[in-house]
Amino acid sequence: MAKHKEDLHQEFIKGIWRDNPVFVQVLGMCPMLAVTNTAVNALAMGAATFFVLVGSSFLVSSLRLWIPRQVRISTYIIIIATFVTVTDFTLEALVPKIHKELGAFIPLIVVNCMILGRQEAFASRNSVRLAVMDALGMAAGFLFALLSLGTVREILGEGKLFGFSLFGPDFEPWVIMILPPGGFLTLGLLLLFFSWVKERKQRLEQRLTQLESEAQ
Repeated sequence: MAKHKEDLHQEFIKGIWRDNPVFVQVLGMCPMLAVTNTAVNALAMGAATFFVLVGSSFLVSSLRLWIPRQVRISTYIIIIATFVTVTDFTLEALVPKIHKELGAFIPLIVVNCMILGRQEAFASRNSVRLAVMDALGMAAGFLFALLSLGTVREILGEGKLFGFSLFGPDFEPWVIMILPPGGFLTLGLLLLFFSWVKERKQRLEQRLTQLESEAQ
């Protein structure tokens, strides 16, 4: 039982940090750069992707024994498209302004390589519990990445966060940050930071291993 809980925990954690879909696997770059000009848009896109990934992983894993191998990809796309349609209509009904700003990027979740990849590589080969935990971790990691980018770009590009002014009327916005070049620049800096953290962690682990070997 403890081993099973540990497996579920590991499947969840890996998507947030070790195998983060953006900062490690560099997936889902299109929405990552296109809709993160504000934290609100980033949060909305992250939440939409979260719902689609978790829902489709649950359904694919539940039906994995009944889906013929020859049509598995087509079936996965239909399942994903169903959840995307629900998400699209829900956003349009509840937050029409944000839905309009996100534009075509909500329907494009259907072809997000991260979502289809998780269905093929994991959900279709594992139990429902593991598939859902994997989806929760990956979706949380994707949401974290989008929100990180959107927060930095909105603060520097508009002097605001979630629409609230942070620096007063004297702040001079970095307009480039809310434009496409600002997205590439911010993403590059975040990728550099997380690569540095990962490399530093590996060096510390190697150093500890070396010290333990010398102590023995």
